[in-house]
Amino acid sequence: MTQRPPLSVVIPVLNEASRLPLLLADLDRWPDPLEIHVIDGGSHDATPFIGVLGGAIVRTTSCPGRGQQLQLGCRLSQGRWLLVLHADSRLPPTWGEKVAAIIHRPVSKHQAWYFDFRVDRPGPMLRFLEFAVFLRSAVLQRPYGDQGLLIHRERLAEVGGYRLLALMEDLDLVQRLSRSGRIRRIGQPLTTSARRWQKRGVLSNAWCNLQLRRRWARGDDTAELARHYAEQAASSNTKSHSDVAAVQAPSLDADRNSRLQDQQTN
Repeated sequence: MTQRPPLSVVIPVLNEASRLPLLLADLDRWPDPLEIHVIDGGSHDATPFIGVLGGAIVRTTSCPGRGQQLQLGCRLSQGRWLLVLHADSRLPPTWGEKVAAIIHRPVSKHQAWYFDFRVDRPGPMLRFLEFAVFLRSAVLQRPYGDQGLLIHRERLAEVGGYRLLALMEDLDLVQRLSRSGRIRRIGQPLTTSARRWQKRGVLSNAWCNLQLRRRWARGDDTAELARHYAEQAASSNTKSHSDVAAVQAPSLDADRNSRLQDQQTN
């Protein structure tokens, strides 16, 4: 029987040709052979080609959407541990040492792990955002997808893995994880691109996100939420703002019934 590699990386992508090479270079610091799955949602640029050049296994989903991409990537991966990252993220130089220390401790497999949220531009509102995310993650146990996720595949299977939600696939997963165990800090920053804050103000975006979460919690169809998000994003493209934040790109193929069941039992 072939032994599984210790770690696999899953990266959902869509038109990330300018950012993906930077993340792949960061991953190259891992001391051992590393299985990387780049799951493309239908890019129109050179993203898939760049993934292949970077040594990744590239697959394309039948329809775009991060929920489907993550589910496919986790299913294809062979590693005992999975590291899920967004393509516009940058890892610190010492990430490999910290992650290796975690995955080689047997007790770590019973918990999920996340990076500290950082944004790659200056500004007081962005520093405030980082602090708010720190509190949300540590106190409420709600790290989101742009903080990465390090998880043993057995732990992921215990909670049912990623679902095919049109939106909120990361929040849906961490809610299920936090019900049966702690989600812990890796103790390393994961820096995300400030482009998410180039269309709408931090406070304005926080309000929009709150409304989306409220509608999701009361059972609104995630496909409808995704359409609302897309309309908001299109509207923001016609305006000029100096300090902005955006929710994650929408996924397709909602799984509303299973999410509602979880909401009722929470």
